Amino acid sequence: MFKAAIIGCGVISQTHARAYRECTEIQLAAVSDIVPERAEAVGKEFGVPALARLEDVLARDDIHFLDICTPSGVHGDIAIAAAKAGKHCISEKPLDTTPQRCEEILAAFQASGTTLGGIYQHRFADDVQKTKQAVDAGRFGRLTLLTCSTPWWRSQEYYDSGAWRGTWKLDGGGALMNQGIHAIDLALWFGGPIKRIAARTALLAHEQIEVEDAAVAVCEFQSGALGVIVGTTAAYPGGPVRHEVMGTGGMAYLLDDQIALWKLRDEEATEAKPAAAAPETPSPPHEEPTNTFARNLDDIARAARDGRPPLVSGAEARKSVEIICAIYESARTGRPVTLPLKEFHP
Repeated sequence: MFKAAIIGCGVISQTHARAYRECTEIQLAAVSDIVPERAEAVGKEFGVPALARLEDVLARDDIHFLDICTPSGVHGDIAIAAAKAGKHCISEKPLDTTPQRCEEILAAFQASGTTLGGIYQHRFADDVQKTKQAVDAGRFGRLTLLTCSTPWWRSQEYYDSGAWRGTWKLDGGGALMNQGIHAIDLALWFGGPIKRIAARTALLAHEQIEVEDAAVAVCEFQSGALGVIVGTTAAYPGGPVRHEVMGTGGMAYLLDDQIALWKLRDEEATEAKPAAAAPETPSPPHEEPTNTFARNLDDIARAARDGRPPLVSGAEARKSVEIICAIYESARTGRPVTLPLKEFHP
């Protein structure tokens, strides 16, 4: 069985640590953080050693994977170090904060021959998989419109809780790069590549941060379908993430990864039972269910074992970063952006 070390013992690390308990292909073997006390606390809770330095992790022959849970802007440094040391790697979203930095990471793993996978656990939810299978089978007909919305709330205290939050250098953006990126990943997974995007962003409800807390984008997919992306951390008290997939053969709505509406021409038109009501405020990351995380982790481990790309490969993880950076570029210039976007400089 593969063994992993979590790098970065902030909030999301505990979700990963709990998920490893459900995995069958990979297990947690160590944790590390630049704040030793934080690593020691997580290590004690999950019964694994806390290692003081990244070099200590890389030197361990019994650690096969680095699982990166640090602030976004340092993901690349750790991932490239892992590749050079011959380790496999799991990266929390985003892979990094610019398309060009993501390309550097992908090149490092191509050179090393080791496996790079991203954490986009929503792809592994049952109803999301059902929707993707129906799209791929052509059951929605020609796709005409796809939307995704992340209407969340984050308090000013949230941004004040870490000096890296709300910064271009380490957060890489705001409501889209940190929160809405999962919804955007699914929109791309359902709809395929985007060829043109126009957007507006704003800072409306928070202070002393560099990035957006509200964003709207209109996009044109390569297939010809149109799309709308909405993301915010300024919608009190926060609501469910919503996806809509529409085509000439049917339509589906998903709320927090659960089907709320399902109507296809090729089956009896019936509405699925509405998804369970979402909590007033979306669950903070450390309270998220771990079953989809475990499926994501196991798939990456199996891919390393079998010598194939995981479902969320490094190349897949790059896609949402490119789209978000294109949104930021369009909002900054006031002009549409045509993809691909090779570079973005905040």
